[in-house]
Amino acid sequence: MKLHAEALLFDNDGTLVSSMESVHRCWTRWAREYGITDEAFARVELHGRPAAEIIAELLPEPVRAGALARIETLEVEDVAGGVLVLPGTKDLLSALPPGRWAVVTSATRPLAEARLREAGIDCPELVAADDITRGKPDPGPFLLAAARLGVDPARCVVFEDAPAGLAAGRAAGMRTVALTTTHPAAELVADVVVGDLSVISVQVTDGGLVLTTDG
Repeated sequence: MKLHAEALLFDNDGTLVSSMESVHRCWTRWAREYGITDEAFARVELHGRPAAEIIAELLPEPVRAGALARIETLEVEDVAGGVLVLPGTKDLLSALPPGRWAVVTSATRPLAEARLREAGIDCPELVAADDITRGKPDPGPFLLAAARLGVDPARCVVFEDAPAGLAAGRAAGMRTVALTTTHPAAELVADVVVGDLSVISVQVTDGGLVLTTDG
């Protein structure tokens, strides 16, 4: 693989870090608190989607705001010890110049910032659920990140582990790299599919960024 880009846009959970055990633990507790049956909860896709959209599928409108505040509280409180940095994350991010990468997450800003802090990642630009009106697979989050960086969307590469995120990247007109950290390769549609970020190398040139895969 060799991709040329001006900016790299990373999903957070499942791409840079993993907090899947924390997510499952917090959402399971939340569902029990709100009387949601196991069957109804099992039908909902949790990963890669804004909490507000998940809640809208499970609860009536009058209680959604309180339910959203509750799951955010549970997840933020569970961050300590519940976030693992995925292989290759620190090496790749440390090789990138400021203003040439961003994190685009379906988490709320307080939760995303808490997870990044726990992982020791200093993020220069963050697009969170609070910043958008429609989450992935809508292209809006990635387009907003490109605009904030001042980069043509066609010159961005998206790194994602979830089908919804990859669909958002494609809809934004960006090239995509899928990581098989949470879904099997057969479920991921992308320009390139890799195991994790440890196989990605970046070279900074006058023309931008050149990405290659090791091995």
